[in-house]
Amino acid sequence: MIQRLLFGLILLCATDVFSQYIKGKVVDESQQPLPSATVYYEGTTLATLTDDQGNFILLYNPKVKRPIVVSYMGYVTAYAENYSVDKPLKVIMRQSTSSLREVVIKKERFTRKEKMAIFKERFLGISPFGLRTTIENEEDIELEYDEEKMMLKAYSDKPLIIINRALGYKINYELVDFEIQFTKVSLNPHTVKRAFYSGYTRFEEIKSSTAVINNREEAYKGSPMHFFRCLTGYSWGAESFNLFYKGLITTPANHFTVYKQDDDRFKVLIKKQNEPELLDSNIVAVFGLMYNGEKSSVYFTTDTIYVDAFGNNLSPRDVSFAGFIQGKRLGDTLPLNYGL
Repeated sequence: MIQRLLFGLILLCATDVFSQYIKGKVVDESQQPLPSATVYYEGTTLATLTDDQGNFILLYNPKVKRPIVVSYMGYVTAYAENYSVDKPLKVIMRQSTSSLREVVIKKERFTRKEKMAIFKERFLGISPFGLRTTIENEEDIELEYDEEKMMLKAYSDKPLIIINRALGYKINYELVDFEIQFTKVSLNPHTVKRAFYSGYTRFEEIKSSTAVINNREEAYKGSPMHFFRCLTGYSWGAESFNLFYKGLITTPANHFTVYKQDDDRFKVLIKKQNEPELLDSNIVAVFGLMYNGEKSSVYFTTDTIYVDAFGNNLSPRDVSFAGFIQGKRLGDTLPLNYGL
């Protein structure tokens, strides 16, 4: 019994010795500590709260090359890209003010209900999980349609609270950018030229039943995260994606060159296609994808992209999807540390 206790004590001590932490303090502009501020790695479930003195300790994982995000009610969300275990991080937060966007009163061609419908379609997705995902504070979303640019934009001064019961997550989403470009003045999904959104995401697990775990695996398979992990790991084939060029299955190594960098990120070079069928001059390359019988397409508007160790595309504006994979949006999104 004594031997077992001694072994347990040694194991706990060893774990503590080898664990590393990011330590820091969160204060306001007058240097007053902010207790109970949320501190987390963007896009993951890894989070903590500050204590009464504004101090925090966050477990360090060298593979997590993600910004540290700090949020506090009534203050502008802060982000830290450069941090280390050797130097305490000091975060100074400033109080938020009311939105400075100019509001122009004019007759709207489209109702808020119509704009919200296309927003949800392109933000949450149209997959079974996306359709079941809800936004608790829709009233905080501002939707603006620019008829001259044929573009719908969305804004929110508050984090969006998103509930995905099928995958067992509550998501706090800081919306940074959202836009849908149409081919004409319309909200018809068939006239969407491209859709893009970005933001900072914090996941909270609210359920982890067997059904939920199975749903997560289903959401992962055939998703953008799955595709980029496949791309950087050269794990193509029967259990993953097949790549098609000009309608025929092709060898990925003929089109992509992947370099692993010192910071565990991947640099991906895409061979430019000089094809007459590429009517959009901004497109560098386009490929067909097949996963489990489902067809998709992927478009690259640059010859170089970067992907982190989680399979997160760091060049989101330069890659777009069509087909099955396009339907997997935030409603199918998993924490970046999923499965790792």
